Amino acid sequence: MAFYALSGFSLASLLSFGYLSWDWMKPGLVGDSPGEVSDKAQFGNFRPPHIIFILTDDQGYHDVGYHGSDIQTPTLDRLAAEGVKLENYYVQPICTPSRSQLLTGRYQIHTGLQHSIIRPRQPNCLPLDQVTLPQKLQEAGYATHMVGKWHLGFYKKECLPTRRGFDSFLGSLTGNVDYYTYDNCDGPGVCGFDLHEGENVAWDKSGKYSTLLYTQRVNKILASHNPKDPIFLYIAFQAVHTPLQSPKEYIYPYRSMKNVARRKYAAMVTCMDEAVKNITWALKKYGYYENSVIIFSSDNGGQPFSGGSNWPLRGRKGTYWEGGIRAIGFVHSPLIKRKRKISKALIHITDWYPTLAYLSGANVTQADRLDGYNVWHTISEGKLSPRKEILHSIDPLYNHAPFGSLAKGFNIWNTAVQASIRVGDWKLLTGDPGYSDWIPPQTQINFPGSWWNLERLSNTMKKSVWLFNITADPFERYDMSDKRPDVVKKLLLRLVNYNKTAIPVRFPAEDPRANPELNGGAWGPWLTDEEDWGAETEFDKTKTKKKKCKICKLRSFFRKLNTRIMSNRI
Repeated sequence: MAFYALSGFSLASLLSFGYLSWDWMKPGLVGDSPGEVSDKAQFGNFRPPHIIFILTDDQGYHDVGYHGSDIQTPTLDRLAAEGVKLENYYVQPICTPSRSQLLTGRYQIHTGLQHSIIRPRQPNCLPLDQVTLPQKLQEAGYATHMVGKWHLGFYKKECLPTRRGFDSFLGSLTGNVDYYTYDNCDGPGVCGFDLHEGENVAWDKSGKYSTLLYTQRVNKILASHNPKDPIFLYIAFQAVHTPLQSPKEYIYPYRSMKNVARRKYAAMVTCMDEAVKNITWALKKYGYYENSVIIFSSDNGGQPFSGGSNWPLRGRKGTYWEGGIRAIGFVHSPLIKRKRKISKALIHITDWYPTLAYLSGANVTQADRLDGYNVWHTISEGKLSPRKEILHSIDPLYNHAPFGSLAKGFNIWNTAVQASIRVGDWKLLTGDPGYSDWIPPQTQINFPGSWWNLERLSNTMKKSVWLFNITADPFERYDMSDKRPDVVKKLLLRLVNYNKTAIPVRFPAEDPRANPELNGGAWGPWLTDEEDWGAETEFDKTKTKKKKCKICKLRSFFRKLNTRIMSNRI
């Protein structure tokens, strides 16, 4: 493997030469126009296709059959084999960022959501000034429906899916609910029910396994809609995020797995695979399939200690190593011109917005300020991708790396700041990129301490800059930062240019009024427009104290209550 990586390096380096010879500081390189878009006239008699976007939660890169997994995914394997597999496809390392970039076509630095996830008690949501993908498709005449996990904020009604472009919604607003009871706790004593239909709490649907419930809803939507009219279905499965739960019949095929977490996780993946089979069958049964585009994507890397696997990639969910951001992805459609292909073109989750807008005939202009590119011709015809680089991250609030500094960034960039960028073949990381090990499948078994049987780098935490040639070294085993300081400098300049376009981080303090006990026992909107805190940022704390003085006593009460509960448990 070392020979393969090193032998490929010289060729990949030559391929990278064109990128490194650019005028990197030329004005306008950041925010260049996105890929080709069009209006309906460009299609002639072509009918806008039905769009089915399936997003899974925490499914690792290794957790699909066609990547050599021990998990059975016959439906995904077949759909991918008959379509186009995306093998250079990137998302974000955690839930909210990926979902926000999918629905806005914009990097996190341009929406203010560049730090962490949206917590259930935060008065924060996908910025209301953003025109979302479903809103854009509605303008083009599409019916739009969502089932599954939202995780883009809900502190007031204007943030709900039905106010952000979806005609209907069945799913959860928070990020981690029980698959049967739909209960979710955001800390000790702060628990509530989270299953919603439209803008109402769906108490009556408790007890139904979410993967099956969502599949039934999709079937119902397809049965009642006229296939002559275009439809957009966004199916954001809760699977295979924790808690590890599945119907018993899916666990039986994996009974020989010694790793209990992996066994349960595998059952959840196979159940989800069967759900995709049923959705595909419904598309054919009701007359949608021949004019449909099915997109499958995971939202981030898998969590190995909860059963997932990203092998042979480095890192895991929550990190900017390849294991956290390189995703499972494929497109299946009768409309693809060159089927049964593997695409290694660079594609990012922000690209779906302009790509699907193009297919729908929606009007996308410079005013939309998209960071994504139209990659339909890349997928369908095998043409070169218009995307040459990806800004993976700039998070000024993440824990600063103790060994980072402006000096170590050639006085160009403070390397203590968590950031990552991919340009051509090169990938740069600064700050703390997250847990950095390679974790082979089935390493953690059932007794304490055994999961440490994995590959480790002892000096990783003493660094603050890494450089990899991802084309030649996709597993990030050979750090080139010391050997190619010229490349490091140029990528740092790209980070500086991007950072100039960033807006302030939106990460407000938690609001105790969000507690479900104060809202009928369910998670849901708790503020009105007059009480909107959505514009508050991490840097507004001095103003926040004055605004919240009326609820200081209530906040203090809940803090003391939580402390008592934790003390009793300990």
